Amino acid sequence: MPADLNDYFNKKNGGKKSSGGSGGNNNKPTPPEFLKDFSKKTGLLYLLMALVVLFVIAKPFVVIESGEVGIKATAGKYEPEPLGPGFHVFLPFIQTVKIVDTKVRSINYTTKPTDNIAFGRETGVRNASPITALDKRGLLISIDITVQYRLRPETAPQTIATYGFSWEEKIINPIVRDVVRSVIGQYKAEELPVKRNEIATQIRQGIEEQIEKKKGHPVELATVNLREIILPPKIVEQIERVQIAKQEADRVKLEVERAKQEAEKKAALAQGDADARKIRAQGAADAIKIEAEAKAYENKKIGESLTPQILSLKQIEVQGQFNEALRVNKDSKIFLTPGGSVPNIWIDAKDKQKTTTVNQ
Repeated sequence: MPADLNDYFNKKNGGKKSSGGSGGNNNKPTPPEFLKDFSKKTGLLYLLMALVVLFVIAKPFVVIESGEVGIKATAGKYEPEPLGPGFHVFLPFIQTVKIVDTKVRSINYTTKPTDNIAFGRETGVRNASPITALDKRGLLISIDITVQYRLRPETAPQTIATYGFSWEEKIINPIVRDVVRSVIGQYKAEELPVKRNEIATQIRQGIEEQIEKKKGHPVELATVNLREIILPPKIVEQIERVQIAKQEADRVKLEVERAKQEAEKKAALAQGDADARKIRAQGAADAIKIEAEAKAYENKKIGESLTPQILSLKQIEVQGQFNEALRVNKDSKIFLTPGGSVPNIWIDAKDKQKTTTVNQ
């Protein structure tokens, strides 16, 4: 029993002696049972309170969110298996859990920082100085490029154990700068804008190959965006002059092509007209030829059909017509053409303006 409870009951009894004898009474009063139980439970309550305070201070648990992994270290040694999203408990003072981000992160190598975007480790986006490289002739070129990547969750403990939490500066940044400088050095400055897509493909492939060569494949490359190639001013002026000359040449070529097409069109129309006239003339000639051949054929047939008897008959018929004319007009004069009686011409002597020609 605690000392303060004993003092309480001693004072309450007032040190009274028993009536049976001279000296003090050794039989002290007994405290109530509930006080005995309370004193027993006080120590347990203190222990529970101490454990709660220790739990709050030590915080032997961790909650890992999606897009993160936990790396548990026991006595300073990282365990190879990462902790996935969820609630995890560990031994305080012996074990610790470090949380790392495995979401996609971006580095903008740029000469023109964007103020509208929040940058920092929390957002996973940050700016870096532009990449300067020398072209094939030693001219200084600046490259603006954005690289997106993510830490592989399954190898995160080994990556952090090897490169530490500043793994981006030890893996991504050196690789990107080395690859860009190597690719740009293969081209002349004036070739860069023309072969932009080809260069962007080579840069991405080069970065991906270099990352894959790293032991344990610590990082996964997402995208590489070649945003801008900044050339020296003299090269820009030269390219502009070449572009202007090319545009002028294209314009002249287009005009020549149009003139050529117009000439071909006119030539085609002229040829068509000439062909049409030729066809018409040929048709007319063919018609005349056919008509002449038909007439000749007709004359031939007529000639073949004229026998001496028919000619004599025809002569008699004509002579009969002359006789009839003389009977009507006795003053008529009749002229016979050489070679026979056909044709014969007679003239009315009374009317010299009137002539009659008889053709058979």
